[in-house]
Amino acid sequence: MATTIDSGVLNALNSGAKGASGAALSAGQSDELRNNFMTMLVTQLQNQDPLSPMKNEEMTSQLAQINTVSGIEELNESLSAITDQIDAGQTLQATSLIGQGVLVPGNRVLLDKSDEGDVTTTPLGIELSAPADDVTVTVTNGTGEVINRYELGAQDAGVQSFNWDGQTSGGETAADGAYQFRVEATRDDKPVTVDALNYAVVNRVTPPTEGGEVQLDLGVVYGQVGLADIKQIL
Repeated sequence: MATTIDSGVLNALNSGAKGASGAALSAGQSDELRNNFMTMLVTQLQNQDPLSPMKNEEMTSQLAQINTVSGIEELNESLSAITDQIDAGQTLQATSLIGQGVLVPGNRVLLDKSDEGDVTTTPLGIELSAPADDVTVTVTNGTGEVINRYELGAQDAGVQSFNWDGQTSGGETAADGAYQFRVEATRDDKPVTVDALNYAVVNRVTPPTEGGEVQLDLGVVYGQVGLADIKQIL
C-alpha cells in the first residue's frame, strides 16, 4: 500500500507553480499542505501491511513532492522581490522623463505663430520596419485637405524625427492650430510598414499597480502610455 498526494494537493502545487507569474501560495497554505502530507504519511506508516511495507523509494518520492511545495514558495518569494525591484527601477527611470519631449504613436502636429511672425511646430516622427527608398510625409488640416507634402527620400529602418516648416504648398505660413500627417514608404516600389509618431511632453509618472506597468501621463490630449510606447526622447 502506497500513499500519494491527492488531487487537491496536486492542484495546490500547480497553483504554486503558476504563482511565479501570478498569485503565489501563501505561507499558511504551504504550512497546511505540509501538515496534511505529514499526517497522511504517518497514518500510512502506522497502518501499512507488515508483509508489504512502504519502500524507501516511495517515501523518498513523496518527501520530494512536499519539498517541491517549499521550493515553489521560496521561488515565488524571490521572484516577487525581484519584480518589486524591477518595478522600482522602471519607476525611477521613468521619473527622469518628466518634463521631457518624447515621440509616441500618433499623427498630430501643432503649429504656433508668435506676434513677431516666428513659426514653431512640434516635431513629428516615423518608425520604419525596414529601410525605404522613398518616404513621403503629407500634412493635412482637420477636414483632410492637403496642406503640404514632403519627399524625404531614402531612410534607414527605425525611428527618425523631423520638423515641419509650417509652410503650405503655396509657400505661405499655415494658420495656428493642430494638423495631422500621414506617412507612406516604399522600397523597390513595394510598401514598407511605417508608423507615424507625434510629439508629447511627459507631465507625471504613475507607479505600476499589481500586474501592471509604469504609466507616463502625456496630458489630456494624449493620455497615458507605457514606457514601451516611447519611441524617442527629444
